[in-house]
Amino acid sequence: MARLSSISAFFPAYNEEANVTAMVERLTAVLPQVADDYEIIVVNDGSQDRTAEIADGLAAADPRVRVVHHPQNRGYGGALKSGFAAARKAYVFFTDGDGQFDVGEIARLLPYVPQYDVVVGYRMTRAEGGLRRVNAEAWNWLVHRLFGIPSRDVDCAFKLFDRRVFETVRPEAEGAMISTEILARTVLAGFRVTEVGVHHYPRRHGTPTGANPLVIARAFYELFKLYRRITREEQSS
Repeated sequence: MARLSSISAFFPAYNEEANVTAMVERLTAVLPQVADDYEIIVVNDGSQDRTAEIADGLAAADPRVRVVHHPQNRGYGGALKSGFAAARKAYVFFTDGDGQFDVGEIARLLPYVPQYDVVVGYRMTRAEGGLRRVNAEAWNWLVHRLFGIPSRDVDCAFKLFDRRVFETVRPEAEGAMISTEILARTVLAGFRVTEVGVHHYPRRHGTPTGANPLVIARAFYELFKLYRRITREEQSS
């Protein structure tokens, strides 16, 4: 199996007190198997439960664990941007903090490094209900039509990047549209992207926020705003 020189692995956490310890412990077990050097970053996105306290305790016990705190909730995009900005290693991996992905499956991504600059997961079978699957299919179809992104599951929270991508790609979205913006700008900048199937599991603890109508409405607003912005950039280049 391919092995990385170093990796930063992070996950956003908003009111994930029941999941944060298990996520850090699982990453601590997996990352030494895939990289010579690693760090784990917890992005506490303004949690109102004990997420911050628990994450700080984990960081105090292990110097390879760091915590980024947002005084107020900034949303998914804001949390990812903080994670990318905090990453120090050669490769950057992120997933969600709700335990719906097995981080051990990062091994599925490694055979495509370094031929590809970005390796993105896609959910082979989604654990959500039928309505969310239908919405996701419509969203992915629209994103592909607008930007030509070579991914069947653009919002899958299981992605591995060569850190150099973020020397060029500087996402701006604060909301749920962040993954689309990153991949659209990555493709536009000429980086190589491929995808690999991963498993998706039901959430065991906590409450998801992705189905919130306000989150969905904001994502569509940001999608068309990004399309207009990228179109203008292409026309002026």
